[in-house]
Amino acid sequence: MIDIGANLAHDSFDADRDAVLARAWAAGVEAIVVTGSSAQSNEQALQLARAHPQRIYATAGLHPHHATEWDETLAAQIAGLAGEPQVVALGECGLDYFRNLAPHEAQRRAFVAQLGLAVQAGKPAFLHQRDAHADFHAILRDYRKALPGCVVHCFTDSAEALEAYLALDCHIGITGWVCDERRGQALRELVPRIPADRLLVETDAPYLLPRTIKPAPKHRRNEPAYLPWVVRSVAQARGESAAAVGAASAANARRLFGLA
Repeated sequence: MIDIGANLAHDSFDADRDAVLARAWAAGVEAIVVTGSSAQSNEQALQLARAHPQRIYATAGLHPHHATEWDETLAAQIAGLAGEPQVVALGECGLDYFRNLAPHEAQRRAFVAQLGLAVQAGKPAFLHQRDAHADFHAILRDYRKALPGCVVHCFTDSAEALEAYLALDCHIGITGWVCDERRGQALRELVPRIPADRLLVETDAPYLLPRTIKPAPKHRRNEPAYLPWVVRSVAQARGESAAAVGAASAANARRLFGLA
């Protein structure tokens, strides 16, 4: 299994990051792509990747929540990081009209700029979209042919959105949202529509703790060691074995990100 999206630069891991990684490897996670989403987390993600070669990889980008921070300095940082072999994708970038933590125009400007950097660097894009499908799809469509690849991470949208992204040859990242009996039913119904060669799995740790974990943890922090619970729920929805889903999604991750 490969966790293609974990926010291990998050401060909730500062006290026990080594133990978190040890639990991940023990749980059968062979590699983790650590998400960069700000100037600080971009650097931390790269440091983690350098410290754990061929087990941890990094992305570099600016999350739409922080879009007002986009400037020439940050653009230069991301462009520079794109040249590092451990940085396997640019992003997390995209649009989020659900929380609206940044003006829509600022989000669109930062998204377009980062897609341009990904094209220049020849790196895949690691994408975020929530409640912004129309604008997101319109922007992505203009850049998709020039991108070597992309993943719509933490997909939770509609059947129409899924079909639109698949038509653009996007990979689809599935998180512990699929394990949520309250709000994950619609996603479970869509998971079988994802072609086997487009499916990726992720924890989005420390967020989206799978609600299927038994016994339930006393804390609410998600971590890569819980990726098997995501894989099991995906496998159940698809009528496949967990081993098959884990192997196929890992092969997809290696191909998309060019992992060693």
